[in-house]
Amino acid sequence: MKDKRPVNLDMLSIRMPITAWASITHRATGVFLFAGIAVFLWALDASLSSPESFAQLQDTLGNPLLKVTIWAVISGLIYHSLAGVRHMIMDMGLGETM
Repeated sequence: MKDKRPVNLDMLSIRMPITAWASITHRATGVFLFAGIAVFLWALDASLSSPESFAQLQDTLGNPLLKVTIWAVISGLIYHSLAGVRHMIMDMGLGETM
């Protein structure tokens, strides 16, 4: 049986509900956090290696680019956590009806 219906492969023309966008951004922040953990592991390693490396880390944390990176990772963590709680609430069957 051949299906002759048109196929829409242009994802930008499909209007997704807000819950779909929330789910997509939840997944994207998960990937971002996986990569962002490297920044925090580097800072933890630098802070615990020696007193000199801790002092160097304090100087490095004054860099505006590093401040923005840390802010972005923490913001992603907050969003990812809240979206995860929303997913767990929906898994319990709450808030699924219109």
